[in-house]
Amino acid sequence: MITLVCASANPDKVAEIQQLLAGAVDLLPRPADIPDVVEDADTLAGNARLKAVAITEATGLPAVADDTGLEVDALGGEPGVYTARYAGEGCSYADNRAKMLAELAGVTNRAAAFRTVAMIVWPDGTELAVEGVCPGTIATEDRGTIGFGYDAIFVPDEGDGRTFAEMGPEAKHELSHRGRAFRALLSELAKR
Repeated sequence: MITLVCASANPDKVAEIQQLLAGAVDLLPRPADIPDVVEDADTLAGNARLKAVAITEATGLPAVADDTGLEVDALGGEPGVYTARYAGEGCSYADNRAKMLAELAGVTNRAAAFRTVAMIVWPDGTELAVEGVCPGTIATEDRGTIGFGYDAIFVPDEGDGRTFAEMGPEAKHELSHRGRAFRALLSELAKR
């Protein structure tokens, strides 16, 4: 079993990553004394790399990181790499969802996709990167209380009409962008 340090500082993401890698990876928490990594790359892969490299350099151990973007057709693919701070720096999940719903008020094409890039960086600079995509639509209002981020307004196309926030973790992981990315990461690791 490989040991990886989780590069994420977001406790909600860490919990999902732990669930997705359970039994296959010995996942160590990000050391509390490591400052936040500035995510200023213009791609999801670039931001994942920034986080993984910083944690690898700080710990001397391989690190796993991800970055996720919500790409909304009617918004020209936005918010993309700005998904977590769509409503501004320091905004809450609810602020982001409220801005999204306001931007899409009266819009009929609500097609969107969640995209996650998951990446491992080893101390020698070797990288392994994969992507997971979940197509869906943006609901017209918050629905459900499970999960975080945009879960209450994202309805996956392959689901049964529920938002991610109306599903339990297992159902969400089966369909979600992060679930797909981390399953692909484990599959690639198994080939090494």
